[in-house]
Order: sequence, then C-alpha cells, then structure tokens
Amino acid sequence: MFYYEVLVGDLQYHGKSALTYSSEVHLLPGSVVRIALRARSVLGIVLREVPEPSFAAKPVAAVMPDAVMPTQQLELIDWLYGYYPAPFGTIVRQFLPPTTAFPRKGSTDQAPNAESQTDSRFQIPDSKEPAAPQTSTIQHLASNLPHLTPDQSAALKAIQPSGYHLLHGVTCSGKTRIYIELTRRALAAGTSTIILTPEIGLTAQLTRSFTAAFTERVYVLHSRLTAAARRDIWHSIISSTAPVIVIGPRSALFAPVQRLGLIVIDESHDQAYKSDSSPHYRTERVAARLAQLHGACLVSGTATPSIEEYYLLEAKKRPIITLRSLAVTSTAEVATKTVDLRDRSNMTRSSILTTPLVEAIQSALGSHEQSLLFLNRRGTASAILCSHCGWQALCPHCDLAMTYHGDTHRIRCHICGRTQPLPGSCPDCGETDIILKSVGTKAVVDELHRLFPNARVSRFDTDASKAEQLENQLDALKNGSVDIIVGTQMVTKGLDLPGLSVVGILNADSSLLIPDYTASERTFQLLTQVIGRTGRGHRSGSVIIQTYNPTHPTIVAATQKDWPGYYARELDERRAFHFPPFTHLLKLTCLRATSASAEKTAMKLKEQIQKDHPRLNVEGPSPTFHPRESGKYKWQLIIKSPSRAVLVAIASNLPSGWQHDLDPVNLL
Repeated sequence: MFYYEVLVGDLQYHGKSALTYSSEVHLLPGSVVRIALRARSVLGIVLREVPEPSFAAKPVAAVMPDAVMPTQQLELIDWLYGYYPAPFGTIVRQFLPPTTAFPRKGSTDQAPNAESQTDSRFQIPDSKEPAAPQTSTIQHLASNLPHLTPDQSAALKAIQPSGYHLLHGVTCSGKTRIYIELTRRALAAGTSTIILTPEIGLTAQLTRSFTAAFTERVYVLHSRLTAAARRDIWHSIISSTAPVIVIGPRSALFAPVQRLGLIVIDESHDQAYKSDSSPHYRTERVAARLAQLHGACLVSGTATPSIEEYYLLEAKKRPIITLRSLAVTSTAEVATKTVDLRDRSNMTRSSILTTPLVEAIQSALGSHEQSLLFLNRRGTASAILCSHCGWQALCPHCDLAMTYHGDTHRIRCHICGRTQPLPGSCPDCGETDIILKSVGTKAVVDELHRLFPNARVSRFDTDASKAEQLENQLDALKNGSVDIIVGTQMVTKGLDLPGLSVVGILNADSSLLIPDYTASERTFQLLTQVIGRTGRGHRSGSVIIQTYNPTHPTIVAATQKDWPGYYARELDERRAFHFPPFTHLLKLTCLRATSASAEKTAMKLKEQIQKDHPRLNVEGPSPTFHPRESGKYKWQLIIKSPSRAVLVAIASNLPSGWQHDLDPVNLL
C-alpha cells in the first residue's frame, strides 16, 4: 500500500494543507485522481508520497489516465496560495477540469511519457534543452500571412525567448501578426503557447487568425463550453506529446500545458483580467510567475497599457517595445470632432444623439457604410455634474467622484466615507442645472429606430441573448449585414470591421464620474480603443465624441493620442493621493442585515487593524458603490500600505464573514 498527500480541488474544502489518501498502485506527483471528501466525490492532485499515517486513510477512488500535471503547476499552486490568500480547495480547483467524470476512451491525443515527470513538488527539471520540433505542426504555418512591417520585425528582434515584455502598439499596428510569429518560434523550439483574451466574445476572432496559420492543435478553452467539452479539451492538452496552442480568457492560463514557451496577454490593460471571484488574482502577475517557472516568454500586448504595469516595468527596466505605425499602408483619414453637450443647439434632432452625429450616421447609411455607437454604461450611477460649466462633485480627500443617495439627499465618497448635501446650485458657476440622469443602450436603440426606421441595428452588451452575443455575430458585422452597432465596452476591443466609417461616443464623461481612482485611466483606455475601431486602413471615417467637458485633460489626451502626456499627469495624481503604483491596496467587505450593523462591524475591524498596525492608512468604513447585495447591506474598508506582505497577513487572518480583494483594480 502507498500513501500520498493530495491537493483537494473543491470549493467546499477550506483546509490549509493537502490530505492523505492511500493507493494500491504507485502514483506520480501531479497525477489527477478522484477522491472522497466526506460523502462527496471530488478531484485532487497527487502532491508527494508520504509514510503510512497513524490513521486509516481513505483510498484513492480512481486515477485519470494519461493525466500528470507539470511540476511547474504544482509550484504555481503553492505560490498562488501565498500571494493571493484564498481557501486552498478554491485555488486547486482552478487547475482541474470542471467535472469529476473522466474523459471518454479515445477522445484524447496520444498520452505523454509519465516517466518524464519529476518526483519533487518544487523542482524544475534541470534540462533546459527544447524538445524536438514538431515538424507536422510547423509545416501548417500558412504561407499567405502578410509580410512583417519594419516595426513588427524590430519588435520580434527585441522580444527574447524568456522574460516579461510589454508590447505597446497603437491600434491596428499588427500585434496579432507578432503573436503568430512568436508562436511559430515556440513550436519550432518544441514548446507550447497560451494566448489570453479579456472576453470570451473575442476568442472567435483570435482563433480564426491562429487556425488560419496553424491547422493543428489549436484548443479553445472557456466557460461557455459544456462541462464535458471542457473536460475533454483539458485532457487533450495534458496528454499531448506535441506542442499545443491554447486560446481563451484568463482561466486558460491554468491549462495543463506540459512545456510552455510563450504566454500572450492580449488587450492586457483590460480589467477583465482581474478575477472577480476567489482567488482574486491579477492575470498578469500569475502569468509572470508561470512564465518564470517555465523559463518562458511573456508578452503583454495593448495600445493602452495600465499605469501600474507601465510604471513597474520601467522601474524594473523590463523591455517596453513600441509599435507606432499601422500594419496596413493607407491614405484613409479619420476626422475627430468633439461636441459640447452643454450647448443645447447641438441637440436639434434628438435628446440623446447630437446633430453632428445624426448627420454622420445618415451619411454612412447613404454610402452603405457602418456606424458604431459606444455607451459606457458603468458610469450611470454617479453622474453628478453641472450641465452648464461641466463641474463635477469630487471628494476633497480622495479626489474621486462622489455618489448621490436619494434616500438621504446627500452625496458620499465610497472610499473614505465623507458625505455632504447635494448642492442646490453649481459651486463654480452658480447654475442650478445639476445632472443626475443617464441613458442605457436600449434607449439608444429605440432612438435610432425612430430616427432611421429602415436601418439594421444590433445591440451588444451583457444583456444580449446567446444568439446575439458578439462572438456569434462576427460574420454579420464584417459582411455589412448590420448598419448601426450599439454597445458597451465589449465593442471597443479588437474588432476590425471593414465597413465601419463612423464612431460615436455618446457620453465620454460617464466613466470619469465613476468614484474610483482608475476612472481617468479607464476613460483614456476606452476612448483610445473605441476611436481605434476606425482608421484601420479600410476607409476614411469620422469620430464624434459627445461630452460635457471637452477640455478635460483625459479626453483631450485620448483624442490627440497623447499617451506620454497622459501617463505623466496620471502618475502625479496617483502619487499625490497615495494610489498604486505608489502603494499597495487591500479592500475588505462585509455583509450584514442592516446598514447600522454593517457599519458597526466595519468600524470594529478598523479599530483592531489600526491597533495591530498603527502606521497603516485605513480608509472608511463606507458603503460599497452598490450598497446592497442579496438583501443585505455591504460596507467596506480600504487599506493602503507600502508593504504588500502586511496586507497578505491581514487578508489571511480576517474574522468570519469578511471578504477581501488584494491588489484590486477598482474600489467600487
């Protein structure tokens, strides 16, 4: 009889270490097994062989055939537990297939050689020599790929076989072409590639590009697949003896790739790369650790880098590779126009769409061209501004947008908790027209039907049905079957529409009004990305930006594509108000039956933290941006610290009933 410590992969397992099970057969570290956890059947990963314990160990129920985890993944589990504290079972669960049923016989590729696995949890194989190139896969590299531009060729020369690289390329600079070439290099070295996208809806377009270049072993892995399909794909990946290409959202990072040579994080600035459930990991940090364990190359690609990532890479002198030129030579021009919403003479035909935008859409329809209207719906709850001069209600302590609460007729900062009455008139100009309203995508679609009854209009947001989801409508969008596209953030990412000539941004201010330290950064990124849907070498076009504050520095920087100027100003703001990258953040939240009880609980924890760590800056307590959840009241504390280790210690020892988010990308 053999005995093994097994990492339990189940959300209901809250222990802090592996459990011991028995087996009648010898198992390799990394073997995937089915085990009993109380009365339930769950999956686990064999960690190491141990001496016979003093208690009767439950037997391993079954061993998944041809499924042995890479040593690097076992190391990553250990690192993740220390870096982003969470229940152990929750962390291990990220690395396993979604069902305890084993794959059907014959549904996977050839099994790997189990003897090549190491017996140590924390040992990376000594040999760094690449496996033999998989000629059959490499030969399927398409010969009709576009020639590399001088910018792309220079970028490829600058990207080393290992290490962290930021690929900062303007929209339509051909970053995907570089990813394909880097993947070819990885395949030639006998190693695999993971390509990450921020949204499932973007996997289809990226997958088309890669399957056109590599016809074999391209796997797409995401949560909209059935559990059985995900399980079979997972097993095909872990059992493959040849290099593979895995494409998917952030969870694809945990695919059991045996020899990893390249990780690409496309649109790496996107907040979707932050996990909104436990463990609350940031994809770029986990990817950096995984690449380090494999000795692989990590490429973070974006037209709008995150302030934090850019600063840290500069400080660490990591490669920042810039693509300034379009991948396609073209004489097409794009005219950008900012329309002042405070001037009501611009609203002669609609209360939502300005006259210049209506006229541009009409012209596009007459030319059989497409229009795209972008609405940032996230900013709808905190719109407190003067329609006459553009004044915004900001917290004097945090310099963040304040939120209106109708029950008390007061405005509140959701970071530090300061409140004040809603002003009856604008503090700057004295006018009484303070705006507290917003518009949704459905209202925009209704207005378009009124203005253009014969136009074919499609809406894309999180409320769309499965048939209406973006990945299922790509062909219709590209072949011109849709005249006007209306959408939220998902339409700003990666879309290349040959027929698009008009882009309208309906309220450029809305994301600036979000009460969060990343509001300006998100606005710059969104505006840059949506403006970048035009001017991609297909045809000339126009961008109409509707705003109450046309001279706002963030809006001006985005329209002028002034990344250096925006970056410098934003760093100064972050430094002045003690936000990342100049400090580490920890967000703590609790739910209680009443608001008073939640506030009292939060204050008690704040006092205890300040007693234990008197030098820490603890903001709050205050209600969260969305103050009710599941019928209960949600309050939060925000902790700022120069030391991340202190925040890890606090997060690891919270009282019952508290949730934490370490390294949050927003404080909502």
